[in-house]
Amino acid sequence: MLGVAFGSVVGGSAAFAQAAPVQDQVQAGQAAPEEGLDDIVVTAERRSENLQKVPLSVGVASGDALRAYTAGGDDTLLALSGRVPGLYVESTTGRIFPRFYIRGLGNIDFYLGASQPVTIIQDDVILEHVVLKSNPVFDVRQVEVLRGPQGSLFGRNTTAGIIKFDTNKPTNDFESRASASVGSYGSVSLDAGVGGPLIKDLLSIRLSTLLQHRSNYIDNAYAGVSQDSTATPRKDAMGGFDDRNVRVQLALTPGERFTLDLSGHARWYDGTSTLFHRGALKKGSNDVSAEPRNTVSLDEGNDNPQSYNTYGGSARASYDFGPATLTSITAYETTSGFSRGDTDGGAGANFPVRGVANGFGQSQGQIRDLDQWSQEVRVAGTPGGRFNWQLGGLYFDNRDITDFYQRTFFLTTAARNPNNWVRLHDVNTSWAGFGQVSYELMDKLTVTLGGRITEDKKRTQLLKTVQNAAGVNQYPTNFRRDVTLKSTKPSWDASILYQASPDISLYSRVAQGFRGPTIQGRSAVFNSDFSTANSETILSWETGIKTRLLDNTLTLNATVFGYRVNDIQLNGNDVNGNGILFNGNKAEAYGMEAEANWKPVPNLTLGAGLSLLHSAIRDKTTEVQICALNNLVVCTPSAPVRAVPGAFGTTYLVKIDGEPLPNAPEYNVDLTARYDQPLGNGGRAFIAGDFNIQGYTQFVLYKTKEFTANGNFEGGLKIGYAAPDDAYELAVFARNITGEKNLKGVIENYMAAVFNEPRIIGVSLSGKFR
Repeated sequence: MLGVAFGSVVGGSAAFAQAAPVQDQVQAGQAAPEEGLDDIVVTAERRSENLQKVPLSVGVASGDALRAYTAGGDDTLLALSGRVPGLYVESTTGRIFPRFYIRGLGNIDFYLGASQPVTIIQDDVILEHVVLKSNPVFDVRQVEVLRGPQGSLFGRNTTAGIIKFDTNKPTNDFESRASASVGSYGSVSLDAGVGGPLIKDLLSIRLSTLLQHRSNYIDNAYAGVSQDSTATPRKDAMGGFDDRNVRVQLALTPGERFTLDLSGHARWYDGTSTLFHRGALKKGSNDVSAEPRNTVSLDEGNDNPQSYNTYGGSARASYDFGPATLTSITAYETTSGFSRGDTDGGAGANFPVRGVANGFGQSQGQIRDLDQWSQEVRVAGTPGGRFNWQLGGLYFDNRDITDFYQRTFFLTTAARNPNNWVRLHDVNTSWAGFGQVSYELMDKLTVTLGGRITEDKKRTQLLKTVQNAAGVNQYPTNFRRDVTLKSTKPSWDASILYQASPDISLYSRVAQGFRGPTIQGRSAVFNSDFSTANSETILSWETGIKTRLLDNTLTLNATVFGYRVNDIQLNGNDVNGNGILFNGNKAEAYGMEAEANWKPVPNLTLGAGLSLLHSAIRDKTTEVQICALNNLVVCTPSAPVRAVPGAFGTTYLVKIDGEPLPNAPEYNVDLTARYDQPLGNGGRAFIAGDFNIQGYTQFVLYKTKEFTANGNFEGGLKIGYAAPDDAYELAVFARNITGEKNLKGVIENYMAAVFNEPRIIGVSLSGKFR
């Protein structure tokens, strides 16, 4: 995968790691420093360090950059895709279920109980469940992307890496900021924070909010009989959302040694789940230009509503004993809601197979109740000397009750699964002990070693299953209703950093991590047994260089890496067309990431980033079901096809050996530029733009002509005025300025397509007040 990233202005391109400070200012529409580039401070190793001296690959984007990306109301997490080299983000389940990939490693499963190899951490709190990972990021100070296994300090399910968000904290002086914008389709976004002392030098507060709205703009053109009603065409039926978020933080500092940080947040979200455009892909081509973006024809799903409410809080206490500091982090998260959709992407009568109408289909996932508790305690030596150390432990507990509903109805045959739903109880508990030491062996040469032991336990119980409207339970009695998996494994890493000069650092790192075992209880909705996967393990290496050149006007950083994942967890369909979870033999990948930021003259800043990736599944025996409907192959797989009888007709299988990992772009390139023109009043006029291009990307486990994208690109532009001392900024902006309609996901059997966000043109106003 080639994934490049440069800091981006607004239009939606890249931001990246070591060059982040100036680039992020460029992206946010702020002027870069007149003399050289600022230092970047990160907490990738759970202590504050200069990024140039951290012995691992870290990408950074500032809060200003992220707010620029989302000026048009875009999802704050999906907007990160491509902004950091090696990071890709997508969703086929709307704003409530993003899926993250780092260096090509991720999980395409849309199951609510799915695990991912990328962990999200907000203000030191682990967000493990896929719905909790969708919590929007707002009033954020900095985003860090740690690439490669992070098991020593951050635990299991970090085989690909972590994304770490740090919000703006309460301060002892009054401080506020706000960014507001309006744009196409009634898009509105407000990201704001205000805070200061309640009791000087003792108690401070910060209130933050994110409000995003978009009006419905997609027509439902279906007119006819659905399975349970008669429908008429409806204009502006889908595509809109209201995402309302609030957070309050308190900081108590009764002395120089003790601090207590309290945080509470809430989210109320109502919107539209992902729309699948059925038949947008034609056999033999991935061209979707003929499919209208703003019209679908859905006969089921009730216009795909989606709604979730999420609440959470945390307490972070720290006491400095002098030689060491003790820190405790206690956190709780809870959520409930539902997502409903027409899963076949359109009316069966309107999209016949061989001239025959092929029916209706819809699904709904509902979390009735989810509760996540986590408790972490760690003690760390005072940093700054030749020897640094930290020890800690973590306990994690996640419990949820989830309903899954699936209806499939064929017009040409007897009803199949006319009203299937199941209720599941999932429990995930984990404990871990970890430690890390770092020692400066000699002048300019530092060695770091880390280790962790983790026990991860998952249990899924089938509480209830109903197959038909009469309430008759027909789940096979010989299938499992209560499954428990447990795994206890070590994680470790070792790195070496050589400071060749004050401006050049060289490092190498090797790491091992694992993703815990997984259970997919959703299979019961199809009257199939639970599918499971054992732990996957990864061994990764990387080596890189970090530089500051030309009198600190150029940063140039590069990393090469490789990894092998054994027993990789994959998702596909079985011979009966049911989605299943399984272990493949292994996957291998290698690639590179490069980042540059250059300020050739005081008023011009240029940025560029690049990532390249080659990945391959190594499994000579595993086969998966391919795109077929009514016993007909509807796409063009490149591998030999094997036909076998299934419960509902002929099934077609292909082997996946040698295929790239899904949603793993071979390359990604992002370029940005900003020019500031000083004005006589001390303000500035500016213009900033960005351009991102994504290389060959395969959306499924097998290669076809249809289910791929190659050369997707988007550009952005921002033109505005910044007042003296950056008191405020007024600008016009465009996201996806050329109106590209990019293929972002597929539903194979129905040749259905998922598109990127439309072009948004608008006006933004931001300011900071002290």
